[in-house]
Amino acid sequence: MEYSSEANKRIARLTAHLYPRNLQMEESSGLKQAMCRAKGGAPGFKVAILGAAGGIGQPLAMLMKMNPLVSVLHLYDVVNAPGVTADISHMDTGAVVRGFLGQPQLESALTGMDLVIIPAGVPRKPGMTRDDLFNINAGIVRTLCEGIAKCCPNAIVNLISNPVNSTVPIAAEVFKKAATYDPKRLLGVTMLDVVRANTFVAEVLGLDPREVDVPVVGGHAGVTILPLLSQVKPPCSFTPQETEYLTNRIQNGGTEVVEAKAGTGSATLSMAYAAVKFADACLRGLRGDAGVVECAFVASQVTELPFFASKVRLGRIGAEEVFQLGPLNEYERTGLEKAKKELAGSIQKGVSFIKK
Repeated sequence: MEYSSEANKRIARLTAHLYPRNLQMEESSGLKQAMCRAKGGAPGFKVAILGAAGGIGQPLAMLMKMNPLVSVLHLYDVVNAPGVTADISHMDTGAVVRGFLGQPQLESALTGMDLVIIPAGVPRKPGMTRDDLFNINAGIVRTLCEGIAKCCPNAIVNLISNPVNSTVPIAAEVFKKAATYDPKRLLGVTMLDVVRANTFVAEVLGLDPREVDVPVVGGHAGVTILPLLSQVKPPCSFTPQETEYLTNRIQNGGTEVVEAKAGTGSATLSMAYAAVKFADACLRGLRGDAGVVECAFVASQVTELPFFASKVRLGRIGAEEVFQLGPLNEYERTGLEKAKKELAGSIQKGVSFIKK
């Protein structure tokens, strides 16, 4: 009998660890969520992924479980969160994983988080523009950001849900309404544009992509994506044909993947990789590391637009410094004007969605 009781407690502990809001189990075992930490849990930051069961969310969750800076990883989605949580929780890395399913558990998923990553929403399908996604994803982002404002207003927010050019302004308006808005803590993730730029430029130059750094500014859709090829490191020069080819390929990288997948999805794996690269930079900034600089879509005074992607220095409170664009060549200046025109409409669309 004693053995059976001990076994039941162990089963209850595991169940509560995977499904922390399972109140029946908690009541029957007398077990509280606080007791469900893994022994020897790693010191580090608490991270939530909202949309963890999706095409980006699953590989993103796996890669974040591998990050040594993460001590607690909360996986939230409206479907399939328990299965993804059970799967990822078996990985023998330090982060403790907990799953949260559906709107009633959103607040539990968010409470106490240091970093919230949002890949939630529907993906692009062939023939879809990022604006076609707007009506569905705008509502999802609004709901999730209302939860953040209530439960972890001081968290750094990494917003991936497309169209980023509109969803970041939506998030900002939600936070303003809740009187919790801190522009330094809201970051639109444009890292995939940088990752693609580094890869495509490295191919042209015959270099290892890890040795290449291409600043990509503007926004995160089509002509709003502006790679500054004149500022590539290591310093190099491109012919007009190479500049045109590289700029077009970087701007249309998402479409390239959507078409190659032929109706089965969009850029999920490279997006998850880029999101983790950016999240890791945010965590290193939170830790107090010096000189952490990445591109992101943030509240900005770099141009006359209220939001713009450029290099930012990441620190303990998010984007602590937003850098100017630096010297642009004539091709980039022309591209900048095109980007700003398109971006202005996308930003306004996001603001209007909340203010309507």
